[in-house]
Amino acid sequence: MAARCAKQLSVCAGSLRFLAPKGARNNRFTSQLLVRCLSTDSDIKYDRLVVEPIKSPKPKPDVNSLVFGAEFADHMLSVEWTAENGWSEPKITPYQNLSLAPSCSTLHYALECFEGMKAFRGDDNKIRLFRPMENMRRLNRSADRACLPGFDGEEFLKCLRHLVHIEKEWVPYSNKCSLYIRPTLIGTQPTLGVNKSSSALLYVILSPVGPYFKTGTFSPVALLADPSFVRAWPGGCGDCKLGGNYGPTILAQRHAEMQGLQQVLWLFGEERQITEVGTMNIFMFWINENGEKELITPPLNGLILPGVTRKSLLELAKSWGEFKVTEREFTMDDLIRASNENRVKEIFGAGTACVVCPVNRILYEGQNILIPTMENLEVTKRFYHELTAIQYGRTPSSWTEIVD
Repeated sequence: MAARCAKQLSVCAGSLRFLAPKGARNNRFTSQLLVRCLSTDSDIKYDRLVVEPIKSPKPKPDVNSLVFGAEFADHMLSVEWTAENGWSEPKITPYQNLSLAPSCSTLHYALECFEGMKAFRGDDNKIRLFRPMENMRRLNRSADRACLPGFDGEEFLKCLRHLVHIEKEWVPYSNKCSLYIRPTLIGTQPTLGVNKSSSALLYVILSPVGPYFKTGTFSPVALLADPSFVRAWPGGCGDCKLGGNYGPTILAQRHAEMQGLQQVLWLFGEERQITEVGTMNIFMFWINENGEKELITPPLNGLILPGVTRKSLLELAKSWGEFKVTEREFTMDDLIRASNENRVKEIFGAGTACVVCPVNRILYEGQNILIPTMENLEVTKRFYHELTAIQYGRTPSSWTEIVD
């Protein structure tokens, strides 16, 4: 009886919304979460993990020639889900192509979400994950937004850790490289109906990577700020890591590249509110209107992806206690005014792929706004060194988990 009730609720998931408990994010939670709470479906269990080792491992690439996302480790992790039976046993198998029906819902309606994580080889030769449960929680939030099934993040993380352990030789022996981890969840129901998927696949692939930008870690980027391109809007899904958020940004990126620029500065609304830079969260270090040193970044107002690196930088800056740290909205007018008054000191993007990325120029309505980040680097460089010291184990921290 309980299983039948859960299945009926599952049919309605995505069409109903309920008030969330006080203090919950966005003060709402979906029927998909309600189904998860009431369902008797099996969840992901690490003790059911099946491992099928590869017979002929590939040679490892030269760390000096790594291109981001171009090489992949020998094994992958996958778990199938159906509305009728819940999650099946997790499997670690040789890296292989997926078998999907041409009518698969993820191919037609982008029912897909993903995460970006990294494993780091420390100077002590131990392999560490950086705040991995933050990624598990965010992947569950993204899954809920796409009406895809939720899962036990702790159990799935155990499976993921096992995968990284098996592939530990794919974690580069370098303090400038890492193993990029891409968990992905897709709807697999073979139907053209626009509805939640009755089946799904959660899988993880691994890729050894060097610096995200070919020019190197501290080479600055120039940005195109064009208000005709919008990344996210109120009531949308800009605060979730969905594949559908990224594909439409490629055209804007191409416009930037054709003008000799590297990234896009995303604006929103008539006030041209600054939201993100490329695929990164954005930070500005400046002297504010009251003459105070201040680090600011846009708030999590539904337009901004809640980045793990973003959260970590905010917590680091607050622990320093040397300047004001604020999450608040700011516009292009605010930036231009402060730049003309020489109050802008540094602007940088922050994300898993690059840690921090300095900005030295913004092209906006035919005007070049020069940012003196490279003349300062007081905050940008300190963030980079302190965060990477934690990630590679030079600084002990509860933010890292060692892979046995």
